[in-house]
Amino acid sequence: MHTNIIQIGNSKGLRLSKTILKKYDFQDKVEIVLEKDHIIIKPFDNPREGWGSQFAKMAELGDDKLLIPDVFDEEEFEEWK
Repeated sequence: MHTNIIQIGNSKGLRLSKTILKKYDFQDKVEIVLEKDHIIIKPFDNPREGWGSQFAKMAELGDDKLLIPDVFDEEEFEEWK
């Protein structure tokens, strides 16, 4: 597929067809990965979206306790000074 680079204000850009946008689920943001001689455009994925509200819900339910003891509880920090 070939496409033209177009002027967008003082910048330049690429126009993607509706078909490409839909097929790859591009929304308002994309991730751009630069490799040796390639530019990869991927759908933006925000894996931590909603974590704040989920952590707040866990705290309300008392489900935010450590599963593994904190390794620093037993440390003597005075000796580090």
